[in-house]
Amino acid sequence: MEFIPLHYPEKLELINLQGDVGVVTLWSPLKVVRDHLQRAGIDLTHEESRIAVLGTLYGEGLPELLRNLLYNPQIRYLVLFGVDLGGARESLLGFFARGLEPTVCLGSEVWQIVGTHQKLDNGVQPADFQERLRLSDLGKPGDAEAGEGLRRFFATLPPVQPVTVERREVPLARFEVLRFPSDPRGHQILADAPLAAWKEVVHRLYRFGHRVRLTKGERLELQNLKVTIRQPTEESAAHLREHGFDPEAFVRYQQAILSAALPPDQHYGYGHRLRSHFGGDSLVRVASMLRQDPDSRHAYIALWDTKRDLLSEAPGHPCLVSLFVRRFEEALTLTATFRTHNALQAWLMNVHGLIAIQRLIADASGLTPGAITIFSHSITIDPQGGGLERARSIHDFRNQERARSDFQQDPHGDFVISVNGELGQIVVEHRFEGQRLNRYAAGTAEEIERMLVRDVALADIGHALYLGRELGRAEARLKSLKRGHL
Repeated sequence: MEFIPLHYPEKLELINLQGDVGVVTLWSPLKVVRDHLQRAGIDLTHEESRIAVLGTLYGEGLPELLRNLLYNPQIRYLVLFGVDLGGARESLLGFFARGLEPTVCLGSEVWQIVGTHQKLDNGVQPADFQERLRLSDLGKPGDAEAGEGLRRFFATLPPVQPVTVERREVPLARFEVLRFPSDPRGHQILADAPLAAWKEVVHRLYRFGHRVRLTKGERLELQNLKVTIRQPTEESAAHLREHGFDPEAFVRYQQAILSAALPPDQHYGYGHRLRSHFGGDSLVRVASMLRQDPDSRHAYIALWDTKRDLLSEAPGHPCLVSLFVRRFEEALTLTATFRTHNALQAWLMNVHGLIAIQRLIADASGLTPGAITIFSHSITIDPQGGGLERARSIHDFRNQERARSDFQQDPHGDFVISVNGELGQIVVEHRFEGQRLNRYAAGTAEEIERMLVRDVALADIGHALYLGRELGRAEARLKSLKRGHL
């Protein structure tokens, strides 16, 4: 039986197709391992070698490796010999020693190797090899006894045995992606206008939101989402209608959020909490404070009434729980904190309410409105009743807009790249609004990359990818100049 690779044939080095040994080099290059085998005197001829194949394993290729082995049952010995930088050795040894256990990955039910975080499907099990496969870990090429270990292993191999097992072809399982990986508590959004911010909020939830089961039912959720809107002005009625909103409802909401009266048949109202519930008008008081001291950091308003909302059984609890208002960079900024947030229905309307609050305080304090920042401790999408379909349509529309949009300005600045052939360096100048902030110089693009990461010099992923391409071109130009001087 000849070795026939089902997966990654272009990444494998075939030695003797009739061989019964497979060598897994882990993260070590095939040439490095081949050189060690030759120095140890191991036969690598195509006609006589016991080795059928050499192949790397970086961790993610384990499902393909196992399927290649099942399809080639003449491989009776699997040798691990190489440097491991990503847990591949532990995963492969663990698979045969301990097997698989069920778990969840990105919201989908999957399997993982016991004692590791390596996720697999369960299409291939250790029992599928019927104990016919012997696994040997011979260490790393740099080990002092590496050569002796290789010689000892191959010298003690029993004679080649006839193949009595049929080939088995197991298709690769398709992983159902319910959400993409991210830190669900670490998302931040920066946008110029409310509608653009809202579309990005929905996009993040649709792509990265965790499926959780609350008492109200299933939700897509992110925690501690931070959104900053640099130019918070009301969206036009036409834009609101285009995205399925009722502009008149937004106007009524702005009026209600400034009203001190408790809404009829309601347990609370934001305007009531802000302007009368605690015995005074917080908005008037904040405006007065800022008139006297525009840089005051005491302009903090809590809407959460701990005695009523936490320590009693009273029904109804506000989602908007605090406001912080102060002058920053000569403009009146507002930061709002929401305990819970409905992304599809309420978020954009809440922003319009915050704009009305900010405008009232700005007018009364003589300041110019600035950015609004919204923290959402728990922000969700209800996937039921067409919610998931609407989120998908907003997600797709946002992606189409991004594809048509021009390059976004990075708030951390711009970079000018040049090459100094005499010094053999790539030079990168960090600039902001025409001013040079820093100068980076090194012989390789990788060194520049590390400096930029160290200084958190970029904020926009698109800018980072673009700069990476330009650094690659600069490194190529530098190498060309060096060759020209040889």
